[in-house]
Amino acid sequence: MRWNLPRLIVAVLALAPCALAERFEMPSQGLENRIEFWKKVYTQYGENDVIIHDRVHVNLIYDVAAKGEQSSHIAAVQQALDEIRGNLAAPENLSPSAKQIRDQIMANGVPLTDAALADLMDNVHTQLGIKERFREGVIRSGRYVGAFHQVFEREGLPADLALLPLVESSFENRALSNAGAAGIWQFTRSTGRLYLNVNRKIDERLDPLKATHAAARLLLANYNALESWPLAITAYNHGRGGMLRAQSEVGSSEITKVINEYKGPLFGYASMNFYSEFVAAVEVYNNYQQYFGELALDAPSTKSSPAATAAPARVAAKTPAKRPVQSASDKYKVRKGDTLTEIAQRFGTSVRDLMNTNNLRNSAIHAGQILLVR
Repeated sequence: MRWNLPRLIVAVLALAPCALAERFEMPSQGLENRIEFWKKVYTQYGENDVIIHDRVHVNLIYDVAAKGEQSSHIAAVQQALDEIRGNLAAPENLSPSAKQIRDQIMANGVPLTDAALADLMDNVHTQLGIKERFREGVIRSGRYVGAFHQVFEREGLPADLALLPLVESSFENRALSNAGAAGIWQFTRSTGRLYLNVNRKIDERLDPLKATHAAARLLLANYNALESWPLAITAYNHGRGGMLRAQSEVGSSEITKVINEYKGPLFGYASMNFYSEFVAAVEVYNNYQQYFGELALDAPSTKSSPAATAAPARVAAKTPAKRPVQSASDKYKVRKGDTLTEIAQRFGTSVRDLMNTNNLRNSAIHAGQILLVR
């Protein structure tokens, strides 16, 4: 049988979506510790647990404090790290608490050198647990996941991408972040307008099905540009242009190399963890009975949300990761790895307000910079 050119083109296009879905892989090699950390955040630690850990080696957990009581625990961790650094040649002199943290550092493969300890002291970080929120997200997912799967499958995209809202909004359609991202898929107004009607009269970011079609188009465009699903998923948080720069500067499409080597000023804690958060969320979702017991998932929704014409509720799209804040000062000294988005979330303001208050022309910041935050 001979194929003419038009028929051949139609056949290739028909096979393309299946091939795209079949190429979907979620590599985890080199990310095991990050994925394990986020599984703990989702399943072990609740909304009143403050995890004190390292910002880079995220699964290096020093302590867990009750919410509101973390300051003294942070100070104790920093004191222990200082003690370890001062006794590198004489570990037998360490206090019991410092010995315990030293053992944790070694167990995470971090070398016990003066330079490494200096980095650890600078990278003490806190993360709130979201066990309750994740569990509620799994329950709410019953309303949407079946329909979302169909959207992605019709577009020839991997069905697992329908679970990305577990990271973005916990399937809370009325979620509105401090940065102005809205709906289940947490589109900002600027990105939403590329794919949806977003104006004073209507906000289709709040229509679950329309927003899902938009998310599918955005993720496909990310993949076509980056040719890597881990990078395409990360671009959902960091932006396609940002990930193209990261890919170019590192000279690789491997997510681990990008995380470890890319030093872009806006590529902070949230961006470097986004893909690992997603992989962890999929693993927990697929085994939720193991973590939460049997759950009665919400019944599938049979209609489009009327909220598309209503104002969204101002609730956090997801619990923001926070660095330790030592005081309620009006000023904040930027630390290595900070981004303007994270600082805005930490102090309950917006990136735009921070830029206006500090006369910033763009969102780039640097370590040591003093910002007015209130």
